[in-house]
Amino acid sequence: MSGPLAGIRVIDLTQMYSGPIATAILGDQGADVIKVEPPDGDPMRHTQPQRNGVGAPFAFMNRNKRSIAVDLRSDDGSNVLLALAREADVLVENFRPGVMDRLGLGYTVLAPVNPRLIYAGITGMGAVGPYAQRRTYDSVIQAMTGIADLHRDKDSGRPTLLNTLICDKVTSLTAAQTISAALFARERTGRGQRLDVSMIDANLFFLWPDSMSQEALIGDDVERRPYGSHGAMLRKTADGYVAVLLVQQKEFEAVFRALDRHDLLDDPRFNSAEARRAHALELYNELKPSYAKFTTDELCERLEREDVPFGRINAREDVPNDPQIAAMGALPEFEHPHGGRMRQPRPSGQFSATPAALRQASPLLGEHTDEILAQHGFEPTAIADLRARGVVR
Repeated sequence: MSGPLAGIRVIDLTQMYSGPIATAILGDQGADVIKVEPPDGDPMRHTQPQRNGVGAPFAFMNRNKRSIAVDLRSDDGSNVLLALAREADVLVENFRPGVMDRLGLGYTVLAPVNPRLIYAGITGMGAVGPYAQRRTYDSVIQAMTGIADLHRDKDSGRPTLLNTLICDKVTSLTAAQTISAALFARERTGRGQRLDVSMIDANLFFLWPDSMSQEALIGDDVERRPYGSHGAMLRKTADGYVAVLLVQQKEFEAVFRALDRHDLLDDPRFNSAEARRAHALELYNELKPSYAKFTTDELCERLEREDVPFGRINAREDVPNDPQIAAMGALPEFEHPHGGRMRQPRPSGQFSATPAALRQASPLLGEHTDEILAQHGFEPTAIADLRARGVVR
């Protein structure tokens, strides 16, 4: 097994999005991830689109994992998890606060069993506060943290939810990094610890540098300016759209040349950052018809030639065929043993000496139950008994 986390064993009790993506990152990086599911499985197994019972979202979020199905509500099921936790490096769960304690499997129970265990709890609202016990999904966090307000329609004033599960995924990245940091700390101290990652914390941190900057300085002596809109970076061509972000003076000059607007090069309204801020709307209106004169292909060629920061707006179905994405091999194709031909993003971090990789497709429910139990000391007769009584599947 390759990857920087080779030799690390992760017990994954998570379901839905935020937890499974986090543990998939650890699996990509070489960890042995044991997905512990209830007897009826992670609900994400039933998501669409599907082929042969394998859902595309589930297949991505649960690659590089082995599956064992256990009824944790039973005493024997709890004993199974204790056996797994005794030899694990990391346990990750995303139940509501208190659930693991009620199952008799909380950190205070598991830490004495395995003092080196890193126990990561992912929650929506954290462990305290008036909303801590709320059932929480991505849209709830988008509403609470300011994302919906950030995308408010400028004409109607209607708040808008971002059309992707951004809060779940930001939380996943945060959780994976936090777990990796705890593993590094354990190398120094020899001790595990409890980690708490909330969706609110992760997404406030994500928003703060730019989208919440005016809430950072407290007091009446702070100059408040309206937040800018990324909509100004989207430009209509004769037959499509491009995104253009200009920051430096030389980039503005480059776009003037690309658009055949040499008359703007020496225009005092636009020849410095201060002048452009004072005349931002005028600049936008000056350039709008200039973009529309060119087809997308023509414009992309011109912008490329002048070294303007830009991107063609790809339809989702065109993303796999983007020349840069294809050249990088960023979306490798493979044959899933049950779901057929698929493509998925490669691990996003590239390691020169310990490469991360897609080593194993997502498992069937309970596909590795017998293997995992045997690996943790259960005799064949004991495994057969647990299966016959519905403790495992």
